[in-house]
Amino acid sequence: MKVSEVTNRNILTYILTLTLTLLVFCSCGNKQKSKNARTDTYASGEMVLMCDESFSPIIEEELRVFHATYPDAHVTPQYTNELDAVNALMKQKVHLIITAKNFTEKQLNYFKSNNLQPRYFPLGYDGLALICNNQNTDSCITVNDVKRILSGQARDWNEINKGSKLGVIDVVFDNNKSAAVHFAVDSILGGKPINSPNITAVKTSAEVINYVEKTPNAIGIIGSNWLNDKRDTTNVTFKKNITVMSISQMETATEMNSWKPYQLYLLDGRYAFTRTVYALLVDPYHGLPVGFANFLQSPIGQKIILKSALLPYRGDLTFRKVNVKTE
Repeated sequence: MKVSEVTNRNILTYILTLTLTLLVFCSCGNKQKSKNARTDTYASGEMVLMCDESFSPIIEEELRVFHATYPDAHVTPQYTNELDAVNALMKQKVHLIITAKNFTEKQLNYFKSNNLQPRYFPLGYDGLALICNNQNTDSCITVNDVKRILSGQARDWNEINKGSKLGVIDVVFDNNKSAAVHFAVDSILGGKPINSPNITAVKTSAEVINYVEKTPNAIGIIGSNWLNDKRDTTNVTFKKNITVMSISQMETATEMNSWKPYQLYLLDGRYAFTRTVYALLVDPYHGLPVGFANFLQSPIGQKIILKSALLPYRGDLTFRKVNVKTE
């Protein structure tokens, strides 16, 4: 055999081997890409939703109806604090979060600089509720006194209600990074830090209720949707094991000028601590996160918010008078 023939055969073998190697490599790469690629649509597939824990009762009901309507969709909620939810969205570990805070200008610029389109959807209005133990007979408090408690200027119940023997005011939040804490700092204290010497941060809203129920000198701060009695379809009855405090925007709180977080008082502004609930969306694929966000804004999604004792962002509302027992 000639040397040239051997050389040509070796070259041909080398080329075939290289081609096969590249084909195998590309095939493996395509399989890996296919395995990791998203296949969800507006109404099918899987996703993880992160939500501030204080809104979990609403989201659970929304998911129950959404899954019944779209059986091929599987949304897994992860209830956490507001800060961790926002950080996960920034890193694109999730594409939809529910919180009580809109995007900041810095966050919007970050997404845009990474060729991502952030979108926000106001879903409704929630009252940040103050709750106290049933032994606390004076459940009316002014906005100014709330500021004094959170800033540390008032540390004893006697400084709020003259003659009170409850002692030191024990403030309890659901989580030290929750939407409730951020609202207290940003909206109640005007950006100043909470400086009360006796602050307890538990893990969930349910734990706040349990803590206040067992602690006579405690005052808890949580979302109002945790407090309504599910047996009352008029949404004017709160849980009996604690007392929901009435908030006054006047200099002195009385029963005539203090208001609880009922839907009507969220609407007309009489309740002072009202916050907006947002769906924050960053989904370059435009899949299931977009579908669920749209469902939350739909007439069905908004009706669920209305029935949960919050005020929906969209919809025509009709209020009627009801008789409320104050026993």
